[in-house]
Amino acid sequence: MVFNGWLFEKTETLDQAAIRVLYHLTGLHNIYMEQLIVFSEVDRDPGDRTISVPYYALINIAEHNTELIEQYSAQWFNLSELPDLIFDHNDMVLQAIKRLQYKASIQPIGFELLPAKFTMRHLQKLYEAIMREGMDKRNFTKKINALDILVKLNEKDMESSKKGSFLYKFDQEKYLEKVSNGLVFKL
Repeated sequence: MVFNGWLFEKTETLDQAAIRVLYHLTGLHNIYMEQLIVFSEVDRDPGDRTISVPYYALINIAEHNTELIEQYSAQWFNLSELPDLIFDHNDMVLQAIKRLQYKASIQPIGFELLPAKFTMRHLQKLYEAIMREGMDKRNFTKKINALDILVKLNEKDMESSKKGSFLYKFDQEKYLEKVSNGLVFKL
């Protein structure tokens, strides 16, 4: 069986194959990745009957492997400047965007794309990019602070202003504890 041009091993699941291929293409481990839906329209590929099970992964672009990107002629695109893709692959990307937006509104998956220390502005810009809309700074900060899943550090990012912006880090343990106690993450 072929997996997106790669041999699909008899002993691995779809998830294991996706993780293996992602590692081969990026050199990255422990990446947030999620299976979307099955694309199985009879005429989706004019060459042959093809079924696709796409995944999306959250990759911090700062951590990419330049050598692998060049080897596979990979490119990064702004979602608003996405080129036309073959067959129904644009539909796959749109499905991934919708899923990412939904997940980001109910789970703190956006933190996968930030460095370990970040400003509230970085976090807001990330969520604005995911949701593809602007957010009011005060309301966003109020909602995030109300979740009580960030640790405010005694460090500042001095690049953003003369006074600097406080740095934060995501407290995954606190988040998991809150989830087990019924916390609903909603942005």
